[in-house]
Amino acid sequence: MKALDELTFDNRFARLGDAFSTHVLPEPLDEPRLVVASNAAMALLDLDPAVAQTPVFAELFSGHKLWAEAEPRAMVYSGHQFGGYTPQLGDGRGLLLGEVYNEAGEHWDLHLKGAGMTPYSRMGDGRAVLRSSIREFLASEALHALGIPTSRALCVIGSSTPVWREKQERGAMVLRLAPSHVRFGHFEYFYYTKKPEQQAELAEHVLNLHYPECREQPEPYLAMFREIVERNAEMIAKWQAYGFCHGVMNTDNMSILGITFDFGPFAFLDDFDAHFICNHSDHEGRYSFSNQVPIGQWNLSALAQALTPFISVDALKEALGLYLPLYQAHYLDLMRRRLGLSTAEDDDQKLVERLLKLMQNSGVDYTLFFRRLGDESAEMAVAKLRDDFVDLAGFDAWAGLYKARVERDGDYSEEQRREWMHAVNPLYILRNYLAQNAIAAAESGDYSEVQRLHEVLSKPFEEQAGMEQYAQRPPDWGKHLEISCSS
Repeated sequence: MKALDELTFDNRFARLGDAFSTHVLPEPLDEPRLVVASNAAMALLDLDPAVAQTPVFAELFSGHKLWAEAEPRAMVYSGHQFGGYTPQLGDGRGLLLGEVYNEAGEHWDLHLKGAGMTPYSRMGDGRAVLRSSIREFLASEALHALGIPTSRALCVIGSSTPVWREKQERGAMVLRLAPSHVRFGHFEYFYYTKKPEQQAELAEHVLNLHYPECREQPEPYLAMFREIVERNAEMIAKWQAYGFCHGVMNTDNMSILGITFDFGPFAFLDDFDAHFICNHSDHEGRYSFSNQVPIGQWNLSALAQALTPFISVDALKEALGLYLPLYQAHYLDLMRRRLGLSTAEDDDQKLVERLLKLMQNSGVDYTLFFRRLGDESAEMAVAKLRDDFVDLAGFDAWAGLYKARVERDGDYSEEQRREWMHAVNPLYILRNYLAQNAIAAAESGDYSEVQRLHEVLSKPFEEQAGMEQYAQRPPDWGKHLEISCSS
């Protein structure tokens, strides 16, 4: 395990130069204090978890101190926001402090969010507030524990610095980790500003560092784009299978690595609602839960347009055509496992769709239904779950099909069934009301609930003694909370 001063920097993106980012120093927060840290994320940097409790830890991740080898840079990019193109965006409140590589040879960006104004702040103050920082931290680590590709979060540092949103709040910083912070919007920026040399340099950078295996293909850029398509198809399939709503799927919020990125007004479904909109700024429902699949394809099409200098239009269209079949394959595979099925049948898609329609019309808790479905035999489980449904005849018909499907699937014990299903069906998810309770306590100076919730969510599939309150349906006030972009 390493101490903080033993991190090894290799700032590869910074070496691309001033056309790609601007040197900016973080603005320190007043009276920094540790809110929460992730031991699992610290392990990615080979850091000893004990260093999180030292004063220098809070100073480094609140802008007061900086490693000599760090090169803080604000990245420039553009993007399509709610379908409309914005010519220049960029890191308006975040800084890429540098890149660190661990003993396994993995490179990790250290990205400090809430670090103050940059040339790309666009009238903003460059700050993040405590609630948004806590939400991003909890979401990053919770999604990782569920097996959903995501950026990671090392820590949240709170402060006494006042920040104005709808009201006065306290400033905070979250330290985000990812192998790269390059977005779809990076390629769009150089494409639409007609800077082919920089665009080619960026493409080479991403290809060499993040998709080196594509170098072996006859058309490396095309192979890279196909890989990006597949990664996004798999990521969004996992979002849909676990009921995760991103909320702001702008192209500047889409990672070139196909990982969940830039958490804002996200939410997990409580009662199943395919049309749920978690972002109260999304008046048209562009980024509703059910729209995430087609929006993923739309965003990939926007990236494809930016890659036309390197790849033929016909080849790009062919690669884009892989998205929906890949998505469907990944999604159906996971939903089969969530239903306790180990084999595939042609009518499985209809079985899933029929269940979701019944859940939609009855307001059934999405997470708890699947967990309880695996608690005991299929026959006993559906008998107990029946009372959650309004359309009893419809549910009975589905239950009959499901029990017959389970019987055809194979001969295995109840204990095996429970073990398999509980390994993919979480008992604990990051419900918005749980996050809100933790945030309210933190805003009054009590960080223990944030830390406890983080610990519970780090083992979402394991029943944890004394944590029953985290596995319950939300109260009425906590259902379908809409979150603002300013959160």
